[in-house]
Amino acid sequence: MGKQRVLSGVQPTGNYHLGNYLGAIRNWVEGQSEYENYLFVADLHAITVPHDPKQLAADTYTLAALYLACGLDLNHSTIFVQSHVSAHSELTWLLNCITPLNWLQDMIQFKEKAVKQGENVSAGLLDYPVLMAADILLYQADKVPVGEDQKQHLELTRDIAARLNHQFGKPDRPVLKLPDPLIRKEGARVMSLADGTRKMSKSDPSDLSRISLLDSPEQIQYKIKRCKTDPIRGLTFDDPARPECNNLLTLYTLLAGKKKEDVAVECQDMGWGQFKPLLTDTIIESLKPIQEKYHSVTADKSYLESVLRDGGEKARAIANQTLSQVKAAFGYSLPL
Repeated sequence: MGKQRVLSGVQPTGNYHLGNYLGAIRNWVEGQSEYENYLFVADLHAITVPHDPKQLAADTYTLAALYLACGLDLNHSTIFVQSHVSAHSELTWLLNCITPLNWLQDMIQFKEKAVKQGENVSAGLLDYPVLMAADILLYQADKVPVGEDQKQHLELTRDIAARLNHQFGKPDRPVLKLPDPLIRKEGARVMSLADGTRKMSKSDPSDLSRISLLDSPEQIQYKIKRCKTDPIRGLTFDDPARPECNNLLTLYTLLAGKKKEDVAVECQDMGWGQFKPLLTDTIIESLKPIQEKYHSVTADKSYLESVLRDGGEKARAIANQTLSQVKAAFGYSLPL
């Protein structure tokens, strides 16, 4: 048997930060040799909220370059742009027509984002879990790396696939494969530097809330100096009353490549004046090779374009085959 197939993507909306890296991209890199990976730039998802059309293409190329800079190997991973594969949009429409509206209205993230957008909330924001389902199901993925906050969307994907198989497939010949989650607990949720109870986010209006992958050493030093802490000496994990302490220790643990129990002993008697410089140096050294590779990749635009061109061709071959199977199951006529 061949390797299991993994499918995942990140939106190209700027400010790619340590949360994106530690919660998603680094996990892809570390496990990529075990799987057949299809990893995309989710630019269709990027317009479910107001966006800058002058930045969309640039941010798409930036994210693709960061994929390579973070260590994705083209021998194991196919990198492509979501909108370059039209089957994503077409399958979304087909899945829309079998997805009950109340399934989408129950999505927690829609409820949270809709409150923020008020009257400007779009149908796309309501519908993007169906697009996410199409992303996954097009490639007949075995596993999908997801954080805890995305598990509900993967469950919806499985429900949609099961519904389609029941209505249009046969018990011994399902049309679509039901994917399983691939969850790494440690580091799955990196929290804000300004509030240890909230996830580090690209949408946070304060740049001080996150460490971006392309931040300079001076920016990193300034942000860590300014990050929220508490007045207690001695640093400990998993204290509900000290969420920022737990978050910063977790960042250090992940980026230093150390065991949690070793860090607990190392830092148990430290004050913030001693720990913050240690964390700053660790972050800077961890990001240095990524930044160097990023600048190398972006200096050769033709190489990056060739990666995305080749990736798009491979992705379209699989996606179009799945789309044809779904359309045949739905009873569509073949193109003349």
